[in-house]
Amino acid sequence: MSALEIRVATPEDADAVAALIAMLGYEASPPEVRDRLALIDPSLLPLVGLVEGRIVACLSLSLMRVLHRPRPVGRISMMVVDEGRRGQGIGAAMVAAAEARLAALGCGLVEVTSNMKRNRAHAFYERLGYERTSYRFAKKLT
Repeated sequence: MSALEIRVATPEDADAVAALIAMLGYEASPPEVRDRLALIDPSLLPLVGLVEGRIVACLSLSLMRVLHRPRPVGRISMMVVDEGRRGQGIGAAMVAAAEARLAALGCGLVEVTSNMKRNRAHAFYERLGYERTSYRFAKKLT
């Protein structure tokens, strides 16, 4: 594999990021991606991974200050690697970059959210040392 470059996503990345999001089964048009990027705290902008100048991965993260933990909790809420580039270490490098960034922001714990149907993703995170520790419940608001 050629060298992987990991950097913060920019509005110019919207087309590639939207295509990666579609690989997860979600819809986000390039203009929607650009609009959402503009709303995110600059210290928490998503990361993109590039191989030979082409975006092949994207990871979004957030930080929560909670009452029950002494330090903030970081969260990886989305990570996707281009289907043709999986199994090359890109995902692990993206997670390591996110962990380093969240640690630099003072987080004492990193959580990962992953759809229940993504069994391969769950196994991937477990290989990286993540443990299943809780359930997450969701409810759409109208």
